[in-house]
Amino acid sequence: MLQISQLDIAPGQSVQLRTVTWRQYKKVLEDLSSHRATKLAYNNGKLIIVRLHTKQEDNKEIISDLIKALFEELDIEFRSLGSTTFERRSDLKAIEPDQCFYIKNEKAVRDHHQIDIKKDPVPDLALEIDIDTRSHLEIYEALGIPELWQFSQGGLSINTLRAGKYKSVEESKLFPDLPIKDLLPYCLEQSRTLGRNVVMRDFRQWVRDTHQRRQMAS
Repeated sequence: MLQISQLDIAPGQSVQLRTVTWRQYKKVLEDLSSHRATKLAYNNGKLIIVRLHTKQEDNKEIISDLIKALFEELDIEFRSLGSTTFERRSDLKAIEPDQCFYIKNEKAVRDHHQIDIKKDPVPDLALEIDIDTRSHLEIYEALGIPELWQFSQGGLSINTLRAGKYKSVEESKLFPDLPIKDLLPYCLEQSRTLGRNVVMRDFRQWVRDTHQRRQMAS
């Protein structure tokens, strides 16, 4: 098999290797353990290696901060586990999301230092930022992650799992009645001109005001 050190992957690009065994995939994962400018996905013999780009990492951080602020202002307990590797050997599937969150299942993994989805629940939400994730959908479906948010070309796609397949929807089940699909891309874009702190402060205030109005109306 080609040595990983021989691969020259440009930032923001990916390479696909075929007929890769599970054992070979695990060896690559081990070899890259100290070089986490990359992400891996494995799907039934196909290994995808993505080299991260500065813009992608920046987008991930801002979007993650917005989502965390949303949880905090709504007083929703959560746990974020970043690009944790989720594997299911029986299905020959593995994925490293850009970010993931335990929400409904947060309490079940609150004190776990390692996650093993053979016995632990999967995250409630996974994020993929600025990469072609069409080949990843099948992996997320097999793992059973309830929601997958895909940010690409300035827009957000929300996918919810129904009968084992993702369906693109306008509204997240995690945040019903909130315009997540339009709001997060807007805030991300605004952060480029106004700055992160200004946008985060305004976003938090908007969430507080919106939540208060709905409480008063109920």
